[in-house]
Amino acid sequence: MNTRAIVGLVMLVAFTVVLLTTFASQVGEYQNFDDAASTGKRVHVVGEWAAEHPIAYDAGSNVFSFHMRDEAGSLREVHYTNPKPANFEDAERLVIEGRAEGEIFVADNILVKCPSKYNETEAPQVDVGT
Repeated sequence: MNTRAIVGLVMLVAFTVVLLTTFASQVGEYQNFDDAASTGKRVHVVGEWAAEHPIAYDAGSNVFSFHMRDEAGSLREVHYTNPKPANFEDAERLVIEGRAEGEIFVADNILVKCPSKYNETEAPQVDVGT
């Protein structure tokens, strides 16, 4: 093999390693609040907004705060360093990404999962013509 081919192969391997490690660090695990608090790692938590608790937005620090109940039933206060996401109150599920800092979960991203407009309680009636 000539020198150019070896250098190209080494660069390709190095690029692949950097790409995979960067991707792996961006993909968090799905956990509940208690597991997130014990590990301290960046994770995803799936749950529902606890509407019985107040929501607040502090424009000075640009922090939106609310309470969320995870799928295990644990309730935590969440701080999101952005304004309230659109359709927040309509969400049937929330997926938050971030890390636990004491009793507060600091979210970097929020995915709002709203009910699908395509879900129907009845099956559509199809006229096949006779």
